[in-house]
Amino acid sequence: MFDDIKGKRALVTGACGVIGKWITETLHEAGATLALTDAKEGELEAFARTLDLGGDSFVKAADLTDEASIKALTEEIGKRWGAADILVNNAGIYPSAFLLDTSTEEFDRIFSINLRAPFILNRELATQMVRKGVKGSIINISSGASRKMRRTAAVYSTSKTALDRLTKGFGVELAEYGIRVNALEPGFAAGSTVSSLTQAHIQSTISQIPLGRPSSRADVGNALLYLASDASSYVTGATLTVDGGNSIGSLVVHQDKKSAL
Repeated sequence: MFDDIKGKRALVTGACGVIGKWITETLHEAGATLALTDAKEGELEAFARTLDLGGDSFVKAADLTDEASIKALTEEIGKRWGAADILVNNAGIYPSAFLLDTSTEEFDRIFSINLRAPFILNRELATQMVRKGVKGSIINISSGASRKMRRTAAVYSTSKTALDRLTKGFGVELAEYGIRVNALEPGFAAGSTVSSLTQAHIQSTISQIPLGRPSSRADVGNALLYLASDASSYVTGATLTVDGGNSIGSLVVHQDKKSAL
């Protein structure tokens, strides 16, 4: 179904995270040529070795809070490939803090990685696509938090709401060039090394997911391949939510009778 991914050139940011690895492995197995980036150079290179990347694939560490570092990455894409076919803006951070405890510097850092970096990458790589006549697919990794405010995660939630609007904005403006821009909201996946969660938090979150389990690689990978491939050739400016119903609402029952029938 996704045979057209083979040979496509894809850039994945935040490749060393849980979701990033799932996305990278999925694209690799589908036959894509990969450019992988992450802030952790050593971990990035070690992960790439496990995939046995070959051909025109490459890795390049980048600091997504620094525009010069981002542009060095996009210039490398242009030099090696001319243009990418697929961009996956996966890198993101999820710090937990009450608003009254959040410094201006931390606010800026969250927006820099979660919103500003995708804006720059979308702009730079889409420009390359337009110049080379590539009808590419851009996928911004968002979150159900964009629609469901979370206590101690208000800044993160706000950054994802803004990312959804940015996705639609790019979708409108790039449609004339045949470039599609969509957002993917993966389900809950514990294990982030950037935003660590307690075991109690993990268990509490899973217990409230309507479909009763956390996300898997297949859940994220299948949705990603759909948006990256020609199977979604008539889809742009959309948000695909694959979170087991986690963003629908709470499973808490506010009455003594706790189940139907």
